Amino acid sequence: MIDILRKRRSIRKYTNQLIEPEKVELLKEAVLRSPSSKNINPWEFIFIDNRELILKLKECKPHGVAPLQTAPLAVVICADETKNDVWVEDCSIASVLLQLTAQTLGLGSCWIQIRKRSYSDEVSSEEYIQDLLNIRDHYKVLSIVTVGYAETERAGKSFDELQFEKIRINKF
Repeated sequence: MIDILRKRRSIRKYTNQLIEPEKVELLKEAVLRSPSSKNINPWEFIFIDNRELILKLKECKPHGVAPLQTAPLAVVICADETKNDVWVEDCSIASVLLQLTAQTLGLGSCWIQIRKRSYSDEVSSEEYIQDLLNIRDHYKVLSIVTVGYAETERAGKSFDELQFEKIRINKF
């Protein structure tokens, strides 16, 4: 696992190579194996490989959506907020497991934050996506994770770049 973490970086540009179906199936399995509070599994995952639809997703907010321009796969991660009060945490865990699994498969990924972001002054990014994808009202959208083959390889952060000053022992 530490080797995966040492190599992983956010990828914002992808090649036009499609992801093999067997790798997509492994990504689906990974998110479904994600732990959740009390095993309630409030999350839902919308795997999108339709180019036109991915480009429409890109319109959900004015900044931070560049990875959608070239990504062959976008996974919208949402949850039924009525199932538990920690859906944000459960979806966050699933999002990260999706990214780490992608890394093990030789794929790059990038998290795009949706929750608490705006499409316009009147419409949230979440509302835009709910409308675009016919997501029911009581489902909340946390993020989009893009996945694909990296256009250029990026080295992981070096050991010297790690912020060890953020680690505390026994007290703050």
